[in-house]
Amino acid sequence: MRAIWKGAVSFGLVSVPVKLYAATESHDISFRQVHAKDGGRIKYQRVCSIDGEEVAYADIAKGYETEDGQMVILDDDDLAGLPVSSSREISVEKFVPREQIDPMWLEKSYYLEPDKAAAKPYALLREALKEADRVAVVTVSIRTRMTTAVLRVRDDVIVMQTMLWPDEVRKPDFAGLDATEHAAKPQELKMARLLVDTLAGDYDPDDYEDDYQQAVEALVQAKLEGGEVTAPEEPKKATGEVVDLLAALQRSVDAAKSSRGEAPAADEASSSAEESSDDSEDGVEEEPAAKRAGSKKAAPKKGAAKTSTTGKSASGKSASGKSASGKSTTKKAAAKKPAAKKTAAKKTAKKAVAKKAS
Repeated sequence: MRAIWKGAVSFGLVSVPVKLYAATESHDISFRQVHAKDGGRIKYQRVCSIDGEEVAYADIAKGYETEDGQMVILDDDDLAGLPVSSSREISVEKFVPREQIDPMWLEKSYYLEPDKAAAKPYALLREALKEADRVAVVTVSIRTRMTTAVLRVRDDVIVMQTMLWPDEVRKPDFAGLDATEHAAKPQELKMARLLVDTLAGDYDPDDYEDDYQQAVEALVQAKLEGGEVTAPEEPKKATGEVVDLLAALQRSVDAAKSSRGEAPAADEASSSAEESSDDSEDGVEEEPAAKRAGSKKAAPKKGAAKTSTTGKSASGKSASGKSASGKSTTKKAAAKKPAAKKTAAKKTAKKAVAKKAS
């Protein structure tokens, strides 16, 4: 077990450091709400009852509804002014006869374990409760709320049981109870007592079992062994938010252009996305910018050579021939530069690969 609270029991001038453990746990059967078709869990959204819109958790406040249906909203500042207690003390107020504590007032049960250095005062309090045949009424603060509780001994362990407040226990108000006051006849009462004596005995918890839980577990096990199991698929990631974001960005661009007096573009984001997807579907990879630049410069190479040859055949010493020859030389040099850069880059890459391999 894991301790959920640490503090000290104080009675008089004696203090007993203790740890608090939950004494009970629920084994109640609980079922999930799922989609009968595929076994997917059903999720719930926080929706406002007035406008029908989903409300973010950050926008949810605490509200107190009055008996006539009015709603009072409380913010963090309002709640900060409420009386809270963070005391780590279980303060003994009285030792009262156990029969004065109605079991209906008891709520949750906890075990108290003594701290390592508190064995003696813990034993002192436990034995005092046993000999007096009383329970200790205490006040304790759990989760910032002050409440009342009782301390009693069970199997040599001090047990603390929190109590309901007096106004939390309903009073029976049944008109039919008046008719039962003298309804039983003496002979009937005698037979009822005889029946009680016949069924009298000691309570043994092992005499009772949760047959419903056992039946559910057997049913589930049978379905598992028979292969009647639904493995829900992983929920698909919603893409609605991305679409909404793209649409919002497109509207923002259109609004910005309209404010400058420009005509809004016809869905530039979607058209660019379509172009990109078309290229990828056709298996065409876009050529790098440097490669495109190199190919454009290298293209005139053949033309330049032709111009140089024509110039020489027409007139080797003419001004137009010289001009053509000069242009041809310049274009050849321009065409060779990107090739030289590519060759250098290839050599560098080969050296890097060889170095990495070594």
